[in-house]
Amino acid sequence: MSLDVSLYYVNDGHEVEVFSANITHNLNKMAMELGAYEHLWRPEDVNIEKAKQLAPHIDKYLTELVLDSNKYCKFNPENGWGIYGGLVKFMKEYLDACIKYPNAFVRADR
Repeated sequence: MSLDVSLYYVNDGHEVEVFSANITHNLNKMAMELGAYEHLWRPEDVNIEKAKQLAPHIDKYLTELVLDSNKYCKFNPENGWGIYGGLVKFMKEYLDACIKYPNAFVRADR
């Protein structure tokens, strides 16, 4: 199981994807502890529609994640699928895309 996120525009009635990424659900406990679960896994539940709405949240959570790595590394799953560094990389790439495409629509498929 995984989380698939994407940023897209609608052009002449067709969706044009400009970014997509995938991360394992094994990192959802780490994201919950961080407080980022809803924004990453369920953006529609916190009224996030566009990348520019999501970017400040990812930035805040990413800063916290990096500043307190010891706290979050303890949530690495025992099976090794989905570790701290993977969440950091995912969030950095997602943030960069949100900044690059601020008016893109956000989609999270679980």
